[in-house]
Amino acid sequence: MDQKNVLLRSWMFVPGNRQRMIEKSLGVAVDAVMMDIEDGVAPAEKDAARKQIAACLDQVATRLKTEKQLRTPARFVRVNAVGHERSRDDLGSVVRPGLEGLVVPKVETPEQIKTVEQILDRREPEVGLGRGSVRLLVAIESPRGLFNAYPIASASPRVIGLIFGAEDFSRELSLPLRREGEARDLIYARSALVTAAACAHVQSVDGVWPDLKDAEGLKTFALQSRRLGFSGMSLIHPAQVDTVNAAFTPAADEIDYARGVLKAFDEARARGEGAVAFGGQLLDLPIVDRARQTLELADSLSARSS
Repeated sequence: MDQKNVLLRSWMFVPGNRQRMIEKSLGVAVDAVMMDIEDGVAPAEKDAARKQIAACLDQVATRLKTEKQLRTPARFVRVNAVGHERSRDDLGSVVRPGLEGLVVPKVETPEQIKTVEQILDRREPEVGLGRGSVRLLVAIESPRGLFNAYPIASASPRVIGLIFGAEDFSRELSLPLRREGEARDLIYARSALVTAAACAHVQSVDGVWPDLKDAEGLKTFALQSRRLGFSGMSLIHPAQVDTVNAAFTPAADEIDYARGVLKAFDEARARGEGAVAFGGQLLDLPIVDRARQTLELADSLSARSS
């Protein structure tokens, strides 16, 4: 599938050195997995992580040739940061058939994206991948990265989205260790990232909810993320998937309301009326367009799950 045009609501980090966890993640109802070679893997385990991820991608590529109906989450790999001594080894190992995209961490300038793009332009033909087939989800994790978020998001057609690295960003701001109030202290940064992503017409993915025991906190945070304009959210455990997917999926009452808006608008236009009211609200074209977008999103998600 063309990830440029597919909404990916839930993005799950999976340690690349845990083979069993990688295998299980491909059967989870998450939209995308991020097999990790970066911060989620100890330095001594990074070589093993590369090998295990490569082997997993080879297995998927082989199965895709014979199992036409094979479905897995979108397969991304979080490599080490551009310029890190391990970064080129990561790219040399994981860019192969079966890979759909890379998560590029700690990006602060468009030039870093250009560097990855140049490597991919050379690597893809060598391994039998189509030119431009490997997409990029770019992690913004510092104030400098945030101020450059729009040029970063626009740096390459490979970029499908920006993901907010809340923990690294919090460290840069010397924020308290314990997160409270659905990360209200990060609302400015999160909103700025959403705005930059929208300007570049790419997806915006919020950071993780770190407390696995706080299911209600996860739900509240995910709903806040959607209201801020994020199109998806990252997570760290399969138990969080359903809550995240639900938060970024139009609910039944939203769908009914959107249908009512379009019906009222079409009927009023058919009568030649200029002003259109529905449920006590005056409908203008932006509201009507948002209703259409809601129904289109609901239809696309329904088609993917069927």
